[in-house]
Amino acid sequence: MERLIYLDNAATTKTAPEVVEAMLPYFTEHFGNPSSIYGFAAANKEVITRQREIIADKLGAEPNEIYFTAGGTESDNWAIIAAAEAYEAKGRHIITSKIEHHAVLHTCEYLEKRGYEVTYLDVGEDGLLDPAEVEKAIRPDTILVSIMYANNEIGTIQPIREIGEITHAHGVLFHTDAVQAFAQIPISVEECHIDMLSASGHKLNGPKGIGFLYIRKGVKIRSFIHGGAQERKRRAGTENVPGIVGLGKAVEMAASTMEERTRKESELRDYLISRIEKEIPYCRLNGDRAKRLPNNVNFSFQFIEGESLLIMLDMKGICASSGSACTSGSLDPSHVLLAIGLPHEIAHGSLRMTLGADTTREDVDYTVDCLKDIVAQLRSMSPLYEDFVKKQEEEK
Repeated sequence: MERLIYLDNAATTKTAPEVVEAMLPYFTEHFGNPSSIYGFAAANKEVITRQREIIADKLGAEPNEIYFTAGGTESDNWAIIAAAEAYEAKGRHIITSKIEHHAVLHTCEYLEKRGYEVTYLDVGEDGLLDPAEVEKAIRPDTILVSIMYANNEIGTIQPIREIGEITHAHGVLFHTDAVQAFAQIPISVEECHIDMLSASGHKLNGPKGIGFLYIRKGVKIRSFIHGGAQERKRRAGTENVPGIVGLGKAVEMAASTMEERTRKESELRDYLISRIEKEIPYCRLNGDRAKRLPNNVNFSFQFIEGESLLIMLDMKGICASSGSACTSGSLDPSHVLLAIGLPHEIAHGSLRMTLGADTTREDVDYTVDCLKDIVAQLRSMSPLYEDFVKKQEEEK
């Protein structure tokens, strides 16, 4: 392939060379198990502590509130299931939204089968959740509210601070899936009254297979993985030292470049949106125009199938997606797009493009030029589009 333009950074990112370099010694020279008592291995405990400090600092948290996991999905599962079990004496009611990642939705469905009750809140056509609806849904038996910081498909950033203030006032635990938001936008767990927060390394140029769960001190939460005393007896299993080091390095780099990187991504994002809206008719921007992640662009194109669009973009060397990478094998339309009110036929024609630090204006121009041609080609083969055009001409 002569040219590769990667516009699927919400699915995963390229591991930065500096991250790989930082990890390598912990596969070879410093390979010891941190739980061993001799100095060679025990030194890795200090290495892990340093990474906790780096991550905690970026959240305004304490290092002993950071627990390493295998990634965002495990963190979400741990936060929701373990909190539900720990607080079930108070109640068995959980609140979430209809546009959460499936790591949250499927976990809530799992709990429903075990006697818990879940309220799934609606969002507006921009994907925003009204904090007043959260407060209205809280009951005496509500034990947990789980709302994502920013949506992985349409990029909408939720009013997390307002939601946190409400849950805090009612004495209800507040968890947020910040997998897409962490290191993309500033986050303060104190200001937002967040009790638990999930994040993942491979979304911020770190390695796959590593993430963390922030658990506020004082939150009662049980172990999710049993078998050892690691992670202060809350998450068993030999620590993934290379992964933890890679995550710490990625967080450090992302924090140091956040302001400049997000400014550049926001400019390119807005340029991409502007060109598509001006040059491709019958399209719709999904998600809030202003309250969205700096790198996220999501459009629905009428009269075409998203799968065909992705295949033809791939033939041009452009990598994008139609929604969450976790549901890319499904033929069903995105649950997020249906939740914001799109009909099935329009939701099927969706395209998500997520920019990265390496994305250039030339990449965007090439992508839009290809997109124009592909959309026109697909519509030329669509009976629905043909009928639409005829109807338009008859009404003139």
